Amino acid sequence: MRVCGVELKSNEAIICLLSKSDGLYDLPDCRARRVTLNDMNSSQELIDFQFAFAKLMDDYKIDKVVIRQRPTKGKFAGSAAGFKMEAAIQLAEGLEVQTFSATEIKESLSHNPLPIAFESTGLKAFQEAAFTTAFVGTNS
Repeated sequence: MRVCGVELKSNEAIICLLSKSDGLYDLPDCRARRVTLNDMNSSQELIDFQFAFAKLMDDYKIDKVVIRQRPTKGKFAGSAAGFKMEAAIQLAEGLEVQTFSATEIKESLSHNPLPIAFESTGLKAFQEAAFTTAFVGTNS
């Protein structure tokens, strides 16, 4: 199973690809670490974002996209651009999309901890949340 973990920050979808086969995990190389929405007020830009994201998932034969949810209220609430990007990803044809809250991710990690320290993965520091989201997605 190939999973793409997504963390939405500002106007970017930060991604991490993770595959699981016979209990072994693999981090396949990917040509992009993030997909950006340049102008959230332009419907054409939103369509372009959706197309670029869906094309990336198709190119890498992703089975499931897992998105880390952001709260709708409070100090860490998501932005309007983030919610637009989440909707665009969820509505893209041919993608199986699942969302997990931070609480669900934390609980899943307590029952099934990461088998490797993040620092050993070779990923960039900003991809850590996307990586843990992808890991939880492979075990759900």
